Amino acid sequence: MLIILILFLLLTNSLALADALNPPVILVTQEGTKISATWSPVPNASGYQLFYAPFPFTGPESIKNVDMGNATSGSIELWDGAAFIVAVKAHNDAVSSNYSNIELFFLSKAPLLDPDAPAVTTGNWYKPPVAITWQWQLKAAKKGAMKNAMNDTTEDNDIDMNYPVQLYDIDLFNSSPSLINTLKASGKKVICYFSAGSYEDFRADKDKFQPAELGNPLDDWPDERWLDIRSHNVAEIMISRLNLALLKGCDGVEPDNIDAYQNNSGFDISARDQLAFNKLIANEAHKRGLSVGLKNDLDQIPDLINYFDFSINEQCHEFHECDALINFIANGKPVLNAEYQQSYMDNPAERQALCDISKGAQFSTLILPAALDDSRRFSCF
Repeated sequence: MLIILILFLLLTNSLALADALNPPVILVTQEGTKISATWSPVPNASGYQLFYAPFPFTGPESIKNVDMGNATSGSIELWDGAAFIVAVKAHNDAVSSNYSNIELFFLSKAPLLDPDAPAVTTGNWYKPPVAITWQWQLKAAKKGAMKNAMNDTTEDNDIDMNYPVQLYDIDLFNSSPSLINTLKASGKKVICYFSAGSYEDFRADKDKFQPAELGNPLDDWPDERWLDIRSHNVAEIMISRLNLALLKGCDGVEPDNIDAYQNNSGFDISARDQLAFNKLIANEAHKRGLSVGLKNDLDQIPDLINYFDFSINEQCHEFHECDALINFIANGKPVLNAEYQQSYMDNPAERQALCDISKGAQFSTLILPAALDDSRRFSCF
């Protein structure tokens, strides 16, 4: 009898698995206040339900749904400032799938790219203090096991969460909400990294970019290409990344590669084009309650100091560029500085001289591997 029962249960489970529906994959785009959603068709599904809830999420009772029939897309005109979480499920007469990926959108009719746009100054977002302690890890590597490939990705257990620091800077795409929440529960703030000015062929949203928006490869990173930051489509993708940061629970963001105008990007990008893009990123981050850091772009600091909450700088000591960053300290905003030169690790006297200068300037200086994989680390503070 026991054998018959086991066989029956196995058969039942097999039939259930055979009838199971894969969840769809949803893609949300916006144009002004018009929101459009498309999702992948699911084999053996007879219809789809679209679920939505206002953001910030207030609980299960706020979730509503619309029967979409067998359609795999839909669009609606909303209002300026509307913010919603959306997902979709597939179903047939027997079963329903799990939720698709969950997307957040935040609508605004404000001009997307304006070099003269005023700074967003109202709102409540994290403002890190001068001389804050921090840790920066974007790539996966255990101690002593260097991984140099650009597309090495972190998993939650690759991040050493035990550094006694106030702030962590980690990858937006590869860090789970669970990791972010764990760091925050331990009293740390979390900044989430994404590249705002370059195309990375390993990111989940890579197919949203148009071929004409992809420029020359970046120096030292041949699998990345500069983006045409004058494109509204590129701006919309970056806004979606800000939404992802908000949805995951990041306290702020580190948008990288926002100095295309000074590089051989393959596009005729002017300094004013760069200002328009950088101001857009900063303002849209602040609208979402996210802190935002200015990554390098030293020459535009006077124009951008009121838009960004902190600086993230690479190698200003090595290249004798630190004077340009004093403006942040003077405005009560920290400079998060990383130095990669091996001699700073190998030569104690050189390292001490670096740290003395850094402390005198109130910079938060780390000596790290250029791969940012936590294979070695020294903190000057």
